[in-house]
Amino acid sequence: MPFYRKNKISIFASKLSMKNIKDELQNIIIGDGSVGPTSKLEKVQNFLRTNEKASFRTEKQKYLKSEEAICLTDFAFKERLFFLEEISEDNFISAGAEQRVYRYDDFHIIKINDSIFYESWLDYFNSLLIHNYFFCATAYEFLGFKFIDNRLYAVVKQEFIVSTEITDLNIVKQFLSYNNFSNSRNNDYINSDLGIIFEDLHDENVLSKNGILYFIDTIFYLTKVFYSSNI
Repeated sequence: MPFYRKNKISIFASKLSMKNIKDELQNIIIGDGSVGPTSKLEKVQNFLRTNEKASFRTEKQKYLKSEEAICLTDFAFKERLFFLEEISEDNFISAGAEQRVYRYDDFHIIKINDSIFYESWLDYFNSLLIHNYFFCATAYEFLGFKFIDNRLYAVVKQEFIVSTEITDLNIVKQFLSYNNFSNSRNNDYINSDLGIIFEDLHDENVLSKNGILYFIDTIFYLTKVFYSSNI
């Protein structure tokens, strides 16, 4: 039960494959840039990563999320990264603590998220990139930012998945265990070799369609281990 990515199977069975996966993820998250056109998502993540480095005057100084949001807003205006379409409450589907979900068209939904579950906007965009690396079937497309009630939100588009059966969380656990993610508590997991925490995988965030698991709402966090070269 491996992860499916770009129509090929990534298997975590060996140290070599684990090292390759970590190298690829490090290149995505902390690399010096990608070859070819850069997506809006990557563009924002690159800006936030560069801005975070420039904002640290001392090792003990904490970069405040409010300061980050101000810089991000200025960047979004400059780069025209605002989502200008109306988001009608007539298309509202559901809401959780972290986001609201709306029908976009016959095949897609949009989600608005204010990054409340993350210490920084950079952490949120890192999570999106990690999701897209592992789960291309439900990859996020960043459409832009939007102010709603004077609060900054990210707007992302995702394929609309209709489940055909109730998700068996034991199968989710087996699936993740096969891929070296151990269950840390409740519906939270960690891959200690990669340095990735994977949280909140209950049956509303993982759907089952014709026997295949679709991860539609993911929360990834990076630990210090992620930034090391060891595996």
